[in-house]
Amino acid sequence: MGGSTVRTALKYLALLGYLVFLAFPLAWLLSTALKTPQEMASLDPTWIPRHPTLTNFADAFGEQDIVGSAARSMVVALASAVITVLVALPAAYALARFRSTLNKIAIGWVLVSQVFPVILIIIPLFMVLRRLELVNTLPGLALVHVTFTLPFALWMLQGYVRAIPRELEEAASVDGAGRLRALASVVAPLLVPGVVATLLFAFISSWNEFLFALVVLKDPEVATLPLTLVKFTGPEGVVRLGPLAAASLLATIPSLAFFAIIQRRLRSGLMAGAVKG
Repeated sequence: MGGSTVRTALKYLALLGYLVFLAFPLAWLLSTALKTPQEMASLDPTWIPRHPTLTNFADAFGEQDIVGSAARSMVVALASAVITVLVALPAAYALARFRSTLNKIAIGWVLVSQVFPVILIIIPLFMVLRRLELVNTLPGLALVHVTFTLPFALWMLQGYVRAIPRELEEAASVDGAGRLRALASVVAPLLVPGVVATLLFAFISSWNEFLFALVVLKDPEVATLPLTLVKFTGPEGVVRLGPLAAASLLATIPSLAFFAIIQRRLRSGLMAGAVKG
């Protein structure tokens, strides 16, 4: 009994340490955003601001188009996430259910594609977008993000499909259901947690992406939020730390809100999958 209590306490202690490790950057960002310039420049750093102020938030909104760039980032992230899932889902099912040499080669290529540095595909993608006249447009950036998130999303979803027993589909076919009916009534409900997890991955990847946006978008009127945050750095490398911290803190809110919205659906999907499986 004593040993079990100690192990439980150690587990909770490790979990608490992990949560503190994850929350520390966000807490420090909040602290910095609420500090005055004099306190930020002090050689004696403080955890809690001595004189909290919202001036940095006002400066961030006044100096840059935070709302507009955040709205554009939201459009791009949602579009790329939805397209990624719509393309990856049927492809993942085909790779997981239809075994062939071609499928094995395709899965191997998906893994190999993750090894190449992103910088290698920027120029080819830019040339393709230029031919399609999608350079400096949000749809063009969304398509680029799809090419970036699709391989890993495909790998994630085919793993979820493989975890669903084939016997469930076979039982549905014995009851008279065709393949499409079995997919809709048996496989699709069990794939909800996988789809939600993939959607979350694609959304956050697109929301935080900077390098592709820097290459594709040249007009300030179509700049996404990561490009706007860079503008808080002056031409001589002088960083407006207070407004940058405030804007960066605001940039984390959509990702947290998106996860908070779908996490219940993710949890319920996992429970449903466990019961139905």
